Amino acid sequence: MLELVRDKSFTTTLLHLAIPIALQQLIFSSLNLVTVTMVGQLGETSVAAVGLANQILFLFQLLLFGLTSGSAIFVAQFWGKRDVANIRRVLGTCLGMGLLAAVGFTLVAVLAPEQALAIYTNDQAVIALGSEYLRITGLIYIPLAITTSYAVTLRSTGNVRMPVTITVFALGLGAALNYALIFGQFGLPALGVQGSAIGLATARLVECAVLLFLTYSTGTPAAARLRELIFADRAFLRQVLTTSVPVMVNEILWSVGISAYSLVYGRIGTEAIAAVSIAMTIEGLAFVPFIGLANAAAIMIGHRIGADEEHKAFGYAKGFLLLVIVSGMLIGGMVFLTADFALGLYKIGAGSHQIARNVLTIMALVLWVKVSNMMLIVGVLRAGGDTRVGFVIDVGPLWLVGLPLMVTGAFVLGLPAYWVYALAMSDEVAKLVVALLRVFSRRWINNLARQHAPVGVGD
Repeated sequence: MLELVRDKSFTTTLLHLAIPIALQQLIFSSLNLVTVTMVGQLGETSVAAVGLANQILFLFQLLLFGLTSGSAIFVAQFWGKRDVANIRRVLGTCLGMGLLAAVGFTLVAVLAPEQALAIYTNDQAVIALGSEYLRITGLIYIPLAITTSYAVTLRSTGNVRMPVTITVFALGLGAALNYALIFGQFGLPALGVQGSAIGLATARLVECAVLLFLTYSTGTPAAARLRELIFADRAFLRQVLTTSVPVMVNEILWSVGISAYSLVYGRIGTEAIAAVSIAMTIEGLAFVPFIGLANAAAIMIGHRIGADEEHKAFGYAKGFLLLVIVSGMLIGGMVFLTADFALGLYKIGAGSHQIARNVLTIMALVLWVKVSNMMLIVGVLRAGGDTRVGFVIDVGPLWLVGLPLMVTGAFVLGLPAYWVYALAMSDEVAKLVVALLRVFSRRWINNLARQHAPVGVGD
């Protein structure tokens, strides 16, 4: 680790990549916290409604994350060889699959929101409010697929500032619109939960439009023409999908599992789902630096593998792991110490407050384990193209350990929500052990860029 710290190239690149991504996530999480706090002024039912409605968006974003993470593996390694033509072909594949998924989610959100939310809760007041929110936010799935595909391609080629700056602007716009439309400020009507949805939808549409304009007007590697996005090379497409599909399926099954967690909390009661929704928002802030580090690790390790520097890639992996373990313990301590202050911002009952406080205590203790897993799977295994094994390590413990224990605790033993949450975290411990064994075996390093000779633009 000390060798990497002394390596000016490593630290300069790390800071160049990680800080903007972490800053973006900080602003995203902060504004999300502000939005949930504003909605929280409307009561527990509104918090639960928005929290459950956002589970559909959460599912879609995780699917996109899986798809684009798989594509980013190729983009990062191709950029190590400065192969722009193949980067644009990967973007075309990613964009096509993202749009296909977006259409399906849009139809569910707009045409059947009540049925979708009824999966999570039988509280009719929550379903009614959540459906209003979901019908409006369902309009952002298609632009979000476009934005995510282009933003990940830009980040993987080292252009972090442009997508981050645009997203930060859009999130600020969304927060301002939320405030105005929830409470009826600046001459606008007070629309409550519906106003929050309109603010989010408007911000995401603006984000997509601005990102596309700047991507093409500045001639970035992602500024692909239509004929560069659409191609008929089946061998290339098969290779991209072979690596990307396991990541996408990974995120789908993982997100369904996490969504099942929400289903369990929803069945425990409205107090439980409101408390856990608030705690998850606070956890989002704690995860900020680690999302930046994991994304930076994936890009930097991918670049080194693509440049045929596999030994250096393994050294990077060990350095990043040590960094997140130490940082995770420190930030977990901060979560524990500031929990009461953070919860004091919400107008919730004593029951919800106590549940949230206990959840945050458990969360603080296991934070270093969760962020280590994120680094090992997202930042290391995927960077080396080891997506199939990463898929098994990420999803297996969730479905075989965490979820069964959680269901048993909630519905057989009748444990309180915070103990149910503790049982759910058992999957993270199992995951860490297996992931460490895989990373130190070095069998995760695969040079995907070496398998494809550069192609001419438009070939």
